[in-house]
Amino acid sequence: MFLDRNRFWILISFVTVSGFSQGMLLPLLAIILEQNGVPSSVNGLHATGLYIGVLIASPFMEKPLRKLGYKPIILIGGLLVLGSLFVFPIWEVLWFWFILRLLVGIGDHMLHFSTQTWITSTAAPDKRGRTIAFYGLFFSLGFSLGPMMTRLLAINESLPFIVSAIFCLIIWLLMLFVRNEHVNTNDEMEVVEVSSSIGRFIKTGKIAWVALLSPFAYGLLESTLHGIFPVYGLRIGHDVELLALVIPFFSLASLITQIPLGIWSDKIGRKKMLLIIISLGISIFVIGAQVEHSVIGLFFTFAFAGMFVGSLYSLGVSYMADLLPKSLLPAGNIMCGIAFSIGSITGPYLGGLFIETFPNTSFFYVIVFLLLFVLIAIGSKKETGDTVSV
Repeated sequence: MFLDRNRFWILISFVTVSGFSQGMLLPLLAIILEQNGVPSSVNGLHATGLYIGVLIASPFMEKPLRKLGYKPIILIGGLLVLGSLFVFPIWEVLWFWFILRLLVGIGDHMLHFSTQTWITSTAAPDKRGRTIAFYGLFFSLGFSLGPMMTRLLAINESLPFIVSAIFCLIIWLLMLFVRNEHVNTNDEMEVVEVSSSIGRFIKTGKIAWVALLSPFAYGLLESTLHGIFPVYGLRIGHDVELLALVIPFFSLASLITQIPLGIWSDKIGRKKMLLIIISLGISIFVIGAQVEHSVIGLFFTFAFAGMFVGSLYSLGVSYMADLLPKSLLPAGNIMCGIAFSIGSITGPYLGGLFIETFPNTSFFYVIVFLLLFVLIAIGSKKETGDTVSV
């Protein structure tokens, strides 16, 4: 079947649309709530609904995936997302929109967990970095394009929701024609004697804990740069318009290097690649702390940081897949999502706390400390399962 042969690109399209809807909802709902007079503190708390939905759904994902296969979980997740997008304009009530955010978070996590596990399970080990880099690239692309939908508010407040839902529906319909597959648990070389979901999570954590630090660091880094750095930037004298222009370069610059870094990691190994990009990231943010008052310095800091540490999530997932047997990949992908969500939720709080506690210290140093911790942890991990193709 033609669609089966192009399954990878259909999965990637679903990930792109999912990133697009997430990238749209964050600024779109923030603008609408602000225009409706909702306090900024409530607005920020409301935005965590997406990530809370991810955390709520995570413990219950693995068993249904093993029983039903990849396709049904993707379809259910997609239905939750597109259904929620269609319902947003119907009733504009704060608590109701928070519930819809939770549902979008649950649906998006079902999508990402299933597509990510399907891709990591079927990717050839010597091409895994490149394959997962495509995953990260197209999610970032969708996430970067999503905020453009806020311009449609000038035409009609419901229009951005409807357009995004239609995109999601088109890919959802294509997915109907893709043949379902189940998690591979019969590989004799990779049998793991664990029967319960909790046991598999514990086993996964013991084997691949170090790989989970990369998604955690990326979530914390992304949410902090987008959510707290604007506050710090205003305090050191930059304009709102400038910050709105500079900050997106972190995500945009990562699009340039996702694929090359993924391919390079296939050649030299995920651990070495992570150590290289994290070391470069630390150097960039240390330099950035010295030039943060300069517009050009700030621009280059965000751009070069995005080119390197902007690939932390995809390389972390690849590293996790290197370390785990296929039977534990569902648990590993769930834990990557949990790690990313925890980082995304805690990042703004820790960043705000750092600004209050050390008002005369560059904000970039909190990122340096984070990356230094991850660098030391990965560097101390013994080479036991990192697949290297030469």
